[in-house]
Amino acid sequence: MELVRVDPERLEGLPGYDLTRRSLEIGGLRQLFVDEGDGEPVLLVHGEPTWSYLWRKVIPPLRAAGYRCIAPDLIGFGGSDKPTDISFYTYDRLCASLGALVEALELQGATIVVHDWGGPIGLRVAVEHAERFARIVIMDTGLFTGRQRMSEAWLAFRDFVARTEDLPIGLLVARGCASEPPAEVVAAYEAPFPSPAAKAGARALPLLIPLSEDAPGAAAGRAVLDALRVDSRPKLMLWADADPVLPARTGAAFAQALGLEPPLPIAGAGHFLQEDRGEEIGARIAEWLSDRRGR
Repeated sequence: MELVRVDPERLEGLPGYDLTRRSLEIGGLRQLFVDEGDGEPVLLVHGEPTWSYLWRKVIPPLRAAGYRCIAPDLIGFGGSDKPTDISFYTYDRLCASLGALVEALELQGATIVVHDWGGPIGLRVAVEHAERFARIVIMDTGLFTGRQRMSEAWLAFRDFVARTEDLPIGLLVARGCASEPPAEVVAAYEAPFPSPAAKAGARALPLLIPLSEDAPGAAAGRAVLDALRVDSRPKLMLWADADPVLPARTGAAFAQALGLEPPLPIAGAGHFLQEDRGEEIGARIAEWLSDRRGR
């Protein structure tokens, strides 16, 4: 298998990313993850086209509140190994890889926090490894069942990704924020992707969304949704109030599908709400978790 293995020096000195990083070999591929703090574990799962850098503002309030923060780079993203063949990336394989990491770390009583593509992947892992997770936090994401409606804007984005070998990772993140990030932050999102070949994972994910009920991944998505509807674990939903990708009405519909109250809004935030309001999000999650401790 051809792959890109990122030079660790590319991740040094990035603004705000002075976090402890570890790696494990999962299925023959190196998977990097941030591991900060002590206490009950909180697993922070990024989406498309980001990596653990997205959580750098969320982690400090959680760490200060006494939680261990684990933020993996999914295979194909960040400092993890990046197979260069787009066909390598499947929904099943990405979920299995994250699940294997969860098992390798022997997480117990963990909270999983999911965003964007981290939702379909992380929520499936939370269902399939339910004994590892006690609580779930959901932000600006959904489940792909083959029944979901995709906007014309998303279809245009999918076509753009399909024909763009050198995907502009940092630019895509910047366009999904309510406040434009500084140039050095945009560059940091690009840092672990040294070549077009290294962006195969980022190019693959939009193409994996099932657009019909019999498409690959659709049945698995429906199974996760059905499981979560009857899942009694505490759940917190946060949603950006200015998400151009998944607007607030989408969050409300997803909450209804899960049998939950509408998400709590995060003011002044775009789709990458961790970039716009990361410290606030970390504090809100920490407060919610502390309330659960007291019960």
